[in-house]
Amino acid sequence: MRISAFALAFTLPICAHAQDRGPILANTVESHILPGYAALADATGALKQAARADCDPNSAQLREAYNTAFDDWISVSHLRFGPSEAEDRAFALAFWPDSKGFTPKALSRLITDEDSAVQTSNSFAETSVAGRGFFALELMLYDPRFSDQGSAEYRCALIQAIAADIDGNARAIGTDWSDYAAVLTNPGGGSPYRSEDEAMQELYKALMTGLEFTAETRLGRPMGTFDRPRPKRAEARRSDRSLRHVELSLISLRDLAARLSAEHPEIAADLDSAFSSAIDRAQALEDPAFADVATPQGRFRVEALQQSINDIRTIGATELGPTLGISAGFNSLDGD
Repeated sequence: MRISAFALAFTLPICAHAQDRGPILANTVESHILPGYAALADATGALKQAARADCDPNSAQLREAYNTAFDDWISVSHLRFGPSEAEDRAFALAFWPDSKGFTPKALSRLITDEDSAVQTSNSFAETSVAGRGFFALELMLYDPRFSDQGSAEYRCALIQAIAADIDGNARAIGTDWSDYAAVLTNPGGGSPYRSEDEAMQELYKALMTGLEFTAETRLGRPMGTFDRPRPKRAEARRSDRSLRHVELSLISLRDLAARLSAEHPEIAADLDSAFSSAIDRAQALEDPAFADVATPQGRFRVEALQQSINDIRTIGATELGPTLGISAGFNSLDGD
């Protein structure tokens, strides 16, 4: 996986008036961030227990727990700062895009060697991030290549180790946010944010990066080019979650955008309308893994969805950012 340093150069215009960002910061933390990570920890705990109870990849209970936990991760995955970035936790939870196929290689190596790292959480946490997290578990549950590789006993132990590792990382992020919340909402002093404006920049960056990742990577990778579509590059395609990730991301980013624009009703209305259009387009698609991008009509529908997300990005850059006193310069995310 290769994602460029997403260069966001923020500057505060000299003419910007100092504003009290405290209420927005507090509201976003208390009503958007903390509940999201709490839901994730609850869901990953249930996933860990489900894997312990039945490690059969075809177990309906295990797959349901997996999908619920993955849903909750996608809903907070745009918050790529602070506790989620410590110790590479976000990568350990979701190593994607995987343009070099490191995840199947890592899993095959673990199974072939019957690596004893699966026996303890500390040992497993030292293994490659490519063999950990939701995408590794997706292969173990949904990819036939791993249904009979190695011994059944080891495959079971590996599924349980991955589920426990997911839970450990999710809980660590949630626990650390209990302290980090004060860092974000009370900048200055020992905080990495010198002012409320800098804290707002972090949240605005999360919004805009999340939109770009969804448009350019979640949609752009499987779209490829007209002459060479790449449906097999779709995110979580084996479990038919590709379109669901777009929808979940948009729903969560819509909530964040509403909180950041709360003091500017006209901009809030523009954003809400644009998000509604994009979400409606996503929900109207009947292509869960973006397999239809290989056809002209299917590609057209996904292009229309991508454009509707880019419309949101335009509003964010031209209306929301300047109103918040933020001038942003973006470099596109790039994959392989």
